[in-house]
Amino acid sequence: MSKVVCDITVSADGYVAGPGQSHDKPFGEGPVDQLHRWMFETGDENKAEMDAVTAAGAYIMGRNMFGPIRGEWDLDWTGWWGDEPPYHAPVFVLTHHAREPLAMAGGTTFTFVTDGLESALDQARKAAGDRDVAISGGAATINQYLGAGLIDELRTHIAPVALGAGERLFDGVPALDLELVSARPASLVTHITYRVRR
Repeated sequence: MSKVVCDITVSADGYVAGPGQSHDKPFGEGPVDQLHRWMFETGDENKAEMDAVTAAGAYIMGRNMFGPIRGEWDLDWTGWWGDEPPYHAPVFVLTHHAREPLAMAGGTTFTFVTDGLESALDQARKAAGDRDVAISGGAATINQYLGAGLIDELRTHIAPVALGAGERLFDGVPALDLELVSARPASLVTHITYRVRR
């Protein structure tokens, strides 16, 4: 049976992005370049985790993860990832502002959902078929899904850096019962997977 999963890179002090996110600084200010070094500098060492990140049949993200635009859409903006985003699957973007679906090269189509978390999840499950649905981020979106009890498996990738401030994982989330599934240290990251007990 398919699951709702979440892969997120987080600093040692619990932040997924620094303060002051902007068009020029999508991960904010501070030593945020340290967060994702494991993906780019030690890809072979972390192949299994990278494969898991890209294995979902559909993805859900918040509007802030799609781009820095607030209010009505700038229709020239097509996301942070260039002409061929890495998802290669349907992506459902939570927003308060309607926009027509945006088809990109490589099989990624962004669909903009204005009627809430559960609607986005229902649409993503239908699109994913038998494959998992991944909650991609950012922190506010992940925290909302955790708070609503809608994530089955949380896969954290902890980078050895402290950001001191920013967007924090678990912020505002009620108490959770997490079962440790696996933990694996690597040279630039520690991978820890939890099952969310209900």
